[in-house]
Amino acid sequence: MAFAKTHRDLKVYKISFEISMELYELSKNFPSIEKFSLTDQIRRSSRSICSNIAEAFRKRKYPKAFVSKLTDSEAEAAETQTWLDYAVKCKYITKEQFDHFDKEYNGIIGMLVNLRLSADKWKVD
Repeated sequence: MAFAKTHRDLKVYKISFEISMELYELSKNFPSIEKFSLTDQIRRSSRSICSNIAEAFRKRKYPKAFVSKLTDSEAEAAETQTWLDYAVKCKYITKEQFDHFDKEYNGIIGMLVNLRLSADKWKVD
């Protein structure tokens, strides 16, 4: 589609990037015992959403590869939600913070599904 010249022009990329930065700032307050587990995992999975969107955008020439990377991105968003489940259960974040992030990631997943379902429209030669 002509309106997106790079992956950074995609709304889903912009939202994913911003929410991962929000989550990064929040995770700075996680206990130090979580540094190499929950903190690292939640940061990695939230960042992977963006990197997979970028890869998908560059693979638009090959619809199956495009869909595959979008699916990877969707899986990373769901993984991030799982880490958020742990964060709220361990009381590292509040229920309100959890609800905010969960809502955002549900929206991101929805946008990724819509992109995936319209893969043929994104094909470039």
